[in-house]
Amino acid sequence: MIRRWLLLASLAVSAGAAATTYPLQITDMDNQNITLAKEPQHVILQDGRDIMALALLDRENPFHRVVAWNNLPKKQDPQTWALLSKTWPDAAKIIDMGFNDQGQVNLESVVAQQPDLMIAQLRAKAALKQTGVLDTLQRLHIPVMFIDYELHPAQNTANSITLLGKVLNQEPRAKAYTDFYHQRFDAMQQTIGQIAKKPTVFIEPIAGNSDSCCFTHGHNGWGGLVEAVGGKNIGSALLPGASGFVALEKIIAMKPDVYIMTGSKRPNKNVLPFGYNVLPQEVKTTFTTLVNRSGLQQITPVQQGRVYGIYHHFYNHPYNIIGMEILARDLYPQAFSKLDPTADFHQIITRFTKLPDAPVTLSYAQQ
Repeated sequence: MIRRWLLLASLAVSAGAAATTYPLQITDMDNQNITLAKEPQHVILQDGRDIMALALLDRENPFHRVVAWNNLPKKQDPQTWALLSKTWPDAAKIIDMGFNDQGQVNLESVVAQQPDLMIAQLRAKAALKQTGVLDTLQRLHIPVMFIDYELHPAQNTANSITLLGKVLNQEPRAKAYTDFYHQRFDAMQQTIGQIAKKPTVFIEPIAGNSDSCCFTHGHNGWGGLVEAVGGKNIGSALLPGASGFVALEKIIAMKPDVYIMTGSKRPNKNVLPFGYNVLPQEVKTTFTTLVNRSGLQQITPVQQGRVYGIYHHFYNHPYNIIGMEILARDLYPQAFSKLDPTADFHQIITRFTKLPDAPVTLSYAQQ
């Protein structure tokens, strides 16, 4: 009887320990200290792609706390938006506040939603500060918590999910995902660490979105993901800032080993399409057109058949571990020949979310 009582008491303590205690003090990815008086119930998303993080935590309905957001899935990834809005139809009723990286915000409409927390990407801080948004929200006692998957993706993504789990009273679910994330990341690093020669990489985000070649990322975003798997990112060496265009002649001169293009299905049909319910043949057709653009045949990996395509939104996404796995397989095809990033993506969806496990095309290789 005593043993049974001790067991029940232990279970009760464990269950209680899983819940977040408020008021809660946290330190966000901007290293600012924030106190939350209670569990947030009216949340604003500065970057709507963070709904994929909430899908890990508020699994039954990732929208149930969201009162306003920048609906980037609808604008930049309609295949994902179609899946989300079909699964949770009320999501279409949430006000699109137009938060963007330039800090343009309809604050009157924001305040009308009675928010108790704004979740923002760290890259947007400067713009939100410059336009006075942060100061206004501070005067209204609406805390702004910064997370990050883009500026320092390998270092900050799992930590951002841990932070969100604590703030939203979903710590066990956050830990389940970050344990998976760390296990996959550490396994990759162990293999990469044994490879002596690391490839030089040029990566072209949103390939086909511009007539000019070649747009790329520096140390952040896709550049950060390339560097996370040991690649030498050309954009990091040439760009003074986060992103910009690099002359084709520069790329040719630096003799990359691998050329990678990213994309997602968009209104612009010239962009390399990836994502939910995209057929591989759609990708192949656009991929072939992009590879045959003027001048690209002078680039060594194009000549050697080492051009790859990948789903664009992994660059700023809590599931970017899949993007890193795809990059690792592309950069080190022999070492990672048995790696199956698409299977791991489906595992994330089925184990850690209530999203439908729909058909998805995430990558493509030159044929």
